[in-house]
Amino acid sequence: MCGIVGIVSQQPVNQAIYDALTVLQHRGQDAAGIATDANGTLCTRKSNGLVRDVFHQRHMLRLRGNMGIGHVRYPTAGWSSSSEAQPFYVNSPYGICLAHNGNLTNADELKRVLINEDRRHLNTGSDTEALLNVFADELQNQDSNHLTPEAVFAAIRKVHERCHGGYAVVALILGHGIVAFRDPHGIRPVCIGKRETDAGTDYMAASESVALDGAGFELDRDILPGEGVYIRQDGQVFSERCSEKAAYTPCIFEHVYFARPDSIIDSISVYKARLRMGTSLADKILREHPHHDIDVVIPIPDSSRTSALEVAHQLRVKYREGFVKNRYIGRTFIMPGQEMRKKSVRSKLNAIDLEFAGKAVLLVDDSIVRGTTSKQIIEMAREAGARRVYFASASPPVRYPNVYGIDMPAASELVAANRTDEEVGRFIGADWLVYQDLADLIASVSHDNADIDGFDASCFSGEYVTGDVTATYLARLERERSDLAKAQRENLRRRLEGDPDELMEGDDSRDVGPQAGAA
Repeated sequence: MCGIVGIVSQQPVNQAIYDALTVLQHRGQDAAGIATDANGTLCTRKSNGLVRDVFHQRHMLRLRGNMGIGHVRYPTAGWSSSSEAQPFYVNSPYGICLAHNGNLTNADELKRVLINEDRRHLNTGSDTEALLNVFADELQNQDSNHLTPEAVFAAIRKVHERCHGGYAVVALILGHGIVAFRDPHGIRPVCIGKRETDAGTDYMAASESVALDGAGFELDRDILPGEGVYIRQDGQVFSERCSEKAAYTPCIFEHVYFARPDSIIDSISVYKARLRMGTSLADKILREHPHHDIDVVIPIPDSSRTSALEVAHQLRVKYREGFVKNRYIGRTFIMPGQEMRKKSVRSKLNAIDLEFAGKAVLLVDDSIVRGTTSKQIIEMAREAGARRVYFASASPPVRYPNVYGIDMPAASELVAANRTDEEVGRFIGADWLVYQDLADLIASVSHDNADIDGFDASCFSGEYVTGDVTATYLARLERERSDLAKAQRENLRRRLEGDPDELMEGDDSRDVGPQAGAA
């Protein structure tokens, strides 16, 4: 999962892009990058690290111009290296920088065609570089002496024909403008906002509406599935649906975990969706444990707070903050390796003993993916003196790989993949465990104002909305994107680059190279 932003303004955009990326930092903590257009001259800065660490004053001063794009990244595969930090750039045609959120399910095939037939050079294993070269190749093929909206939309139409999977894209075409588009199913989010100034109207495209809010932009609308939006540097906006109509099925996990609660995605309030998740979860707890002895409901910060608050309200028991979070530790779920996730949990959370001592505690989390974090948190609750520890997940069991850009691709690493709910409960050490039902989750996220056909809930249901995910593809993901495979690639990178840091655990191979990577 990544965060993207693009701005066309009547004034310098470097600070506005920086601020937007800071707001979107929860979507990726591995690397960050900004590219701006200073009267046709490309200005870039990208590197590994958090936004605040990548950009210093000297970098910001060099990011000149009134339009640009930005990206925050976490890798689902590939190298954890600044070479795969985005945006990516090609000089022909026009000079294009591109950043993307998502994952292409036919990336390997695309790369073969790009190299062997289109004669384009690829320097990394990133899906983003492949997508950029497809867009550049198709734009090059348009019969036009100068860049027109029609040429841009024709190129996007070809991208949709050639690229499969979930993706949201912002691209900077030097000397011309910003392009934003979304996959034909609308799996990955991107919205458009505008800001009125004395000099004219500024436009921003971003992964979440909360990025618009922080920069003083007003949410205009979500980009539709398959739609392309072209914002010229003079402020003119063009849009066109560039694919055959497919089912509008955005990713439901955005509402479960990734998105900030103050965001509006596909006309759905993330905050209200999580409140409704809490209501339905409480109903199930009352059905399964009508005579419960729960003394207190405690959320596992941060994204479960909203649901946990509603669970406590419906159960008519106390809601308390029992864990204090270290704000300077990244989100555990999106750390690049299992060993790093394990080591971070106790440095990330600390229990307040008086909220646990002698009590029957219900812990509420947004989801259970690998289960190791949940297990450690339950151990912490018992060490703090809890008499009993119950656990509730605001989402259903994660039993299947996600292939559209979320880092849960290896089925063998999912705690619920081959276990019953009761077995998962025993594994994590809970006295009992309650999962949200999938139908209730979908009902919680659905909203009358959202003109959607359903959701991609493949990690819960095993049903992939693009229809091209085969058992062979999933088996390859298992080999390439497990934590072991990531550790092996990262250790190889460190050896090749002479990195003196300690090697990651779990490296039993000396013959592993970079694989296809998602944005």
